[in-house]
Parts: sequence; C-alpha cells; structure tokens
Amino acid sequence: MASIFTKIINGEIPSYKIAEDANNYAFLDIFPTAKGHALVVPKHEVDNLFDLPEDKYLDLQKFARKVAKGIEKTIPCNRVGVAVVGLDVPHAHIHLIPINKLSDISFEKEKLKFTEEEFKQIAGEISSNI
Repeated sequence: MASIFTKIINGEIPSYKIAEDANNYAFLDIFPTAKGHALVVPKHEVDNLFDLPEDKYLDLQKFARKVAKGIEKTIPCNRVGVAVVGLDVPHAHIHLIPINKLSDISFEKEKLKFTEEEFKQIAGEISSNI
C-alpha cells in the first residue's frame, strides 16, 4: 500500500510543492513548527532513510541542500535545521525547518496554522528562490 507521501508525489493528495526532480519531491509540512517548514522525500518509497540505496540517499541530500538554500533566501532565520525522525509516516523523509533557537525545531510545541493562500505564497516564494 502506498504511503501518504507516495500519494502526494503521484498527485493523488494535494500538497504545497516547493520543488521536484526525477527522484525527489519537496513540499511544505501542513503541520509546521515554523514558517517554511518543508519535507523532502525520495520518490523511491522506503521506510527508513538509511535503507535507501546509497546513490538515492546522496541524491536526496543534494536535493535537500538546494531546498534548504531556497528556504534560507525566503524565510529570515539563523539557519535551516535538519531533522530525520521517521516515526509518523513509513516513507523516508527529511524535515527542513527555519530556526533561530534550538526550541524552534521542537516537534512537541504547538503547530502553526496558515491559510491555503498563505501556504501557496510561502511555497511559491521558496520555489522561486531555488
């Protein structure tokens, strides 16, 4: 059975896409801990990030770097934090989160809420800065 991320990649579930290439897909997290919080996923469905074939893992990291650079140009922050948790969705993914302090990357804090238009604007701005 396809994961929710595979369904997003295939267009079966809508997303606020930031970037896509032949092997990877990046979109805004709909339950963000910060404005610009993005998820970067390989199109190759595997549960654990470190179970990806090495070439796909390295390609995903290069892609994530491009997305992070776009986030840095768009969202004022000290840096883009990286988190790999992988307990919520059985599809490897990387969280890219604009942060100014350590607590900004906490997944236990209250999630931010944005309107559909705000999500579209954020995604569009990051995409244009990649």
